[in-house]
Amino acid sequence: MPASTIPSTSTSPRSPLLPTRLEALLISIYPFTLLLGSIFSTLSATTRSAPYSSTSQSHPPEFAPSYFAKKKNIFNVYFVKVGWFWTTLAFVAFVLTNPGLGVPLRPYVTRRRITASLRYLAVTAWWTVITQWFFGAPLIDRGFRFTGGQCEMLRDAEAREEMSDAREYFTAAACKAVGGQWKGGHDISGHVFLLIMGSGLLWFEILPALTRAEGLRDGRRVLLSDGKVVSVAVEKRTEKKEAASQTQEQVTAVGVKTVLGVAALMWWMLLMTAAFFHTWFEKFTGLLVAFAGLWVVYFLPRGVPALRAVIGMPGV
Repeated sequence: MPASTIPSTSTSPRSPLLPTRLEALLISIYPFTLLLGSIFSTLSATTRSAPYSSTSQSHPPEFAPSYFAKKKNIFNVYFVKVGWFWTTLAFVAFVLTNPGLGVPLRPYVTRRRITASLRYLAVTAWWTVITQWFFGAPLIDRGFRFTGGQCEMLRDAEAREEMSDAREYFTAAACKAVGGQWKGGHDISGHVFLLIMGSGLLWFEILPALTRAEGLRDGRRVLLSDGKVVSVAVEKRTEKKEAASQTQEQVTAVGVKTVLGVAALMWWMLLMTAAFFHTWFEKFTGLLVAFAGLWVVYFLPRGVPALRAVIGMPGV
C-alpha cells in the first residue's frame, strides 16, 4: 500500500517509541518482581535476622535464610552464572523452529532470520560491554571504580605505592582472583541486569508469534520515512499462503516452549536475587541499564526508519 494512501494515526497520542499495552504489562513484571522480592526481604524475620555481607552482597552460607540465598545453589551456578548461554540456546531454538521466520528446522537464510540475528547481536553487544569487556574493564567495573570503589588490597597506601598504574586491578574478577575484595563503590547488580536482558530479549522476539497464534491485534506503531505514524501492519509483508494456514500447534513449537521455559526460570531467579542479594539501589540500576539496552533494540527502531531497515522488528 503506498504511503500516501495510508491514514495517519494522529488521533492516537501514543508515540511509536512507547510500548503497547501488552508490552507495558510485560515490562511492568520486572520492577514489580524486584519490589516484591525486596519487600519480602524486609518483612521476613528469618531474612532480617540473618547476617548480610555488603562486600559479597549476600548472606554467609552458614547463615543463609534459604537455599536460594546461597551463591553456590545449583540454579545460580549452572543457570544464572552462564545465563547468556541459556539465552542463546533458547533464541537459536526459536529462530530455527518458528515458521514465521523460515522453514522450521531448515538452515535457510531468510530476511527475518537475519534481522532477528542482528537484534540478538546488538543485545549481546550491550551485555558484553556492560559485564564482560569494554576496551579493557567492562562498564559495570568502570562504574564501580568511578564511584570510589577499588580492590581492597589497594587500600593499603604502602602496597599501593609499590604498584604501578598498569598493575592495579580494574575488574572484580581480577581482584577476587588474587584474594582481594571489591569494595567501596556502587556495584550495579549484574544478576538483575543479565536476567532482565536475557528474558527481555526472548519475550520481545516471541511476543508477535504468541499474539498471532491467539488472534490478538498487534498494537505496535512505526514512523514512516514521510513522517506518518502508522500501524506496524503496514510494514508486514504478505504472508505466503502456507504460512497463513499454520496451526497454533506449529507456531508454539519446541522453540517457543524452550523460550518460555528459560524465561520462566529467569523470572524465578530474578525474584530470588531481589529477595536475597544486593541493595535496593543496586537492583534498581541493574534494571535501568537492562531497560536502556532493550529500548534501543526493540523500541527505537520503530521511530527511526533507517535503523529499522537494518535490524528490523520481531514479526515484521
